[in-house]
Amino acid sequence: MDSLRTTLTGGTACDVCGRLPHPRRLRLTFAKLVAVAPVELALHAVVLAAHPPYLVSVAVLATVTTALVIWVVEPSAMRLLRPWLHAPKARPRQEAGTLWRIRVTLDDRAGSLENLTHRLAELDANILGLHVHPVDDGVRDELVVSTPDGVTAPDLEAAVEAGGGRSTHVWPTTALALVDGQTQALSLSARVVADPAELPHAVAELLGAQLVTDRATLSGQLAGDILKVPSPWTGLFAFHRPGEPFTPAESARAHRLAELAEAALTLAPACGH
Repeated sequence: MDSLRTTLTGGTACDVCGRLPHPRRLRLTFAKLVAVAPVELALHAVVLAAHPPYLVSVAVLATVTTALVIWVVEPSAMRLLRPWLHAPKARPRQEAGTLWRIRVTLDDRAGSLENLTHRLAELDANILGLHVHPVDDGVRDELVVSTPDGVTAPDLEAAVEAGGGRSTHVWPTTALALVDGQTQALSLSARVVADPAELPHAVAELLGAQLVTDRATLSGQLAGDILKVPSPWTGLFAFHRPGEPFTPAESARAHRLAELAEAALTLAPACGH
């Protein structure tokens, strides 16, 4: 159905209602002029060459011109010019950008973040979100930035390291990364209260991590990349985020969700009675 609509309308119809954009007045006037002018000129030339009486000339011109324009010429011209006539208004071209998430460790001292943002500004990177997590050797900053299309992950890594960052990790992200962290945590908490079995999935979504189900894989991972969260059913859940250690703040959030799931399980039997 969509392909048929596109074929009939020249690809300009609205995807929702299927209607063509209303033609602009200037284009509509020009299209009618293009349709009518050749017919008028041709008929006037024929009538003037034949030299009929004045009233006959007027009657012939009015009748023939009206019939041809209304029934033949104008409809044909409207169909021929439809893609141009109903084309949407041209909009200024906007420069597309790319969203990136950056995790970097900085020294916990004044000016560290300023140096970093100065280096990112040199790439025309716009910081859209920032979260700061205290760690043992400084602060772990998580940024969401928008950059022009030509900027790559290595470009960002080089800029961050030139700004004093270390243990840098950069990867593409989407607008979902801009969701307010507190709102996301509350939404996931509500999911866990409604269904405690959602706990491992909620923690994985909250931290952007993977649930580890293979114990052999778990034993072979580096300790810093693994987060263990108490489980009301199996003793613990383990989560893995390759190349990105969990911060103390993230660990605390995951453990609070586990406590919430356990409390919900405890209250469920009491509510049943």
